Amino acid sequence: MSQVSLKKIIIIDFGSQFTQLIARRVRELGVYSEIISHKKKIILQKEDIIGFILSGGPLNVYQTKKVSFDKKILDLGIPILGICFGHQIISKELGGRVKESKHREFGLAQIKEIKSSALTKNFFSKRNNNVWMSHSDQVTKLPRSFETIASSTNSKFCIIQNKSKHFYGIQFHPEVTHTKNGIRIIKNFLFSICKAKKNWSPKKQKDKIIEEIKLQVGNSKVICALSGGVDSSVVAKIIHKAIGKNLICIFVNTGLLRKNEAKQVIQTFKKRLKMKLIYINAKNIFIKKLKLINDPEKKRKVIGNLFIKIFEKYSKKVSKVKFLAQGTLYPDLIESRSVTGSQTSKIKSHHNVGGLPKKMKLKLVEPVKYLFKDEVRRLGKELKLNDEILNRHPFPGPGLAIRIPGAIDENKVSILKEADDIFIKSLHEYKIYHKIWQAYAALLPVKTVGVMGDNRTYEYICLLRAITSEDGMTADYFNFKKEFMQNVSNKIVNSIKGINRVVYDVTSKPPSTIELE
Repeated sequence: MSQVSLKKIIIIDFGSQFTQLIARRVRELGVYSEIISHKKKIILQKEDIIGFILSGGPLNVYQTKKVSFDKKILDLGIPILGICFGHQIISKELGGRVKESKHREFGLAQIKEIKSSALTKNFFSKRNNNVWMSHSDQVTKLPRSFETIASSTNSKFCIIQNKSKHFYGIQFHPEVTHTKNGIRIIKNFLFSICKAKKNWSPKKQKDKIIEEIKLQVGNSKVICALSGGVDSSVVAKIIHKAIGKNLICIFVNTGLLRKNEAKQVIQTFKKRLKMKLIYINAKNIFIKKLKLINDPEKKRKVIGNLFIKIFEKYSKKVSKVKFLAQGTLYPDLIESRSVTGSQTSKIKSHHNVGGLPKKMKLKLVEPVKYLFKDEVRRLGKELKLNDEILNRHPFPGPGLAIRIPGAIDENKVSILKEADDIFIKSLHEYKIYHKIWQAYAALLPVKTVGVMGDNRTYEYICLLRAITSEDGMTADYFNFKKEFMQNVSNKIVNSIKGINRVVYDVTSKPPSTIELE
C-alpha cells in the first residue's frame, strides 16, 4: 500500500525525547503515524489526516522565537491530543493561561478523576492512578469551552477537553510505561475519537521501507556496513530485497568485536545467506589509532572516521557505489541530535551518527532509523531472518572500545573478550539470556589488590551489566540469583589473568545510560 493512501496520525514534535515513542505506540495499535517538526508547515491533504498529537518538549510556550506552531490545525475540524507541552500550547493558543508551576513535577504522580470522558474510558483504576510527569510549567486557566477531566495535587487541569471540537490536553506522558494503563488513553484517542481503522503491520512497514530504498538508491550500488548484529543484519536483508545484486556487504574486523564474532558473521552471511560479503581485517589500524585516546567522544569519532575511510577506499574500486547503509536506530538519533529539527538535547554521539565526518563522499541509507529495536526484530521476522540473529542482544557500533573506559590496548581488549564470553555463555547455560534486553562485561581502568593462593595480585576490575527494557529508552538492572553471580565471578577471576575483582552495575536508565561511554 502506498504511504500517501494511508490514513494517518500526525505527531507534531516539540523536542521531547519521547516523541518517537508516541509514534511507536500508535503503530503498535495498528495505525500509521508520521512525525513532523513544529517548525515545518503542514502541507498534507486534510483527508489523509485523522488526528494530531502534539508532543512534549523542553521549551516554554511563551518562548515565541523558538516555538513555532501551525495554528491552522485548530480550524481543520480534526481531533487533537496535546501531551505535556502540547497540552500547554493548545491551552495558550485557545485563550487559556500557562505559568511556571510553584511545585515542579518530575516522576510518578497520582491523578484524580473529576469527570468521565471518551479519552479516559477504562483508564482510571479504583486503587491508584499513577502517571509519569515531567514539567515545570502548568495550565492555570482553561480556554473557553474546555472542562476538567482529571487533576493532580500540583496540576489542577491535568486532563482537559473541548468535547465538541474533539480537543484534548493531558499534562502527563501516557506513552511511557511508567504511566499505568497509559496506552488506553492513546487507544481511546485513536479509535473512539479519531475513528481510526487498523492499517499498519510489519508487512506494510516492510513494503514501505523497500519502496523508499528503491526511490532513494535507484540503480546505484550500496555498501552495507555489516556487523552481524540485529540492526545491520535486518538492514542488509531489506536492502538486498530492494536492490538485489547492487548491495555489497562489507564486514570490517575492528579488533573490537566479541570473541569469535568475525568467524560467526562470515559463516552466517557469506555461507548461509549467500550474500556478497567483503571481509577486511583492520584490527591493527583501529587499535593503533585508539591507543592514546581517553575521551569517549573522541573514540567514537576516530572509529567513525576510520570506518568511512575504509568504505570510501573500497568504493573507488567499484563503479556506481554512491551509498553507505547503516543500522542506525531511533534511540541512537535522539541521544545524538534532534531528528526533526527541534530542541532535543544531545546526550552522546553514536558511532552510526556522531562519529561520521562532516564531509563524506558516500550518501547514507538508514532504512530503520525511525524504528526501535523491537520493531526492527519484528521487521526481521517478516523478512524471515532466523531467531539466532533476531534475538541477539544489542551490540554498539564502537564495540568493546566503549566498554573499556580510558585508553585502549590489545591486552585490555583480549582480557575483556574472554570475560564477556564467559558472561554471555553463562546466561545461555542458565537459560536467562532471552529474559535480558542487553548484557555485557566491561573492563574498568582501575586496578585493585587481591590474593590468589599465597600471592598478592594487582589487576583490573571487571564490571558486569545486564538490563531489562522495552525499547532501550528506559532500563532497569536484571536481578540475578546469588548462585549465578558467584559462579560467573569465580569463572572470570579464576580463568582470566588480568582480572581479580568482579562488580555488578545496579544503576537504572535514567540516570545512567546503558553503555559506560
